[in-house]
Amino acid sequence: MPIQPRPAGSTEEQLSIIDALIALPFPEQEGKSKTQHGWGGPGYHIAVLGESRDFWDAPDPETVTAAEEELEADLTALVTVLAERWGSPTVVDLWPYLGLDNPDGPDIEAPEPLGSLCNLAGSMQMWQLPSTGRWLGLTIGQVDREFPFELLAAVGETSTLPK
Repeated sequence: MPIQPRPAGSTEEQLSIIDALIALPFPEQEGKSKTQHGWGGPGYHIAVLGESRDFWDAPDPETVTAAEEELEADLTALVTVLAERWGSPTVVDLWPYLGLDNPDGPDIEAPEPLGSLCNLAGSMQMWQLPSTGRWLGLTIGQVDREFPFELLAAVGETSTLPK
């Protein structure tokens, strides 16, 4: 059964979801565990904070751009609030986690949630969360061009980040 997360609405709701993700224990069992706003697994959570319409009807480029810009505005609002808490985010390039430049081949799997995020987005804004052993990342991703854009929040263990 596909996971159908319920996106949040306002910035306040999105921040509430982020705060809950940070405090939520990670699932112990392998595989994806459904949550109210997304999914998780050992060492990570991912939540959908916002979602555009889908693009199955091949809309004009202006419609696609408008949908992405709306989520970009939501992302900017969240980054502004979170930067007041933890300082400016670090931009993390997600493309290397695809493994395409890996001399051992793309068969090396990236740790979650980076493995999922790199298939949806090119980069994320990330904060290491003091005294938690966790990090928070925000990005806008899309499964494929017909699917909606999604504003995503991910929480992972600090050990999954590159040294």
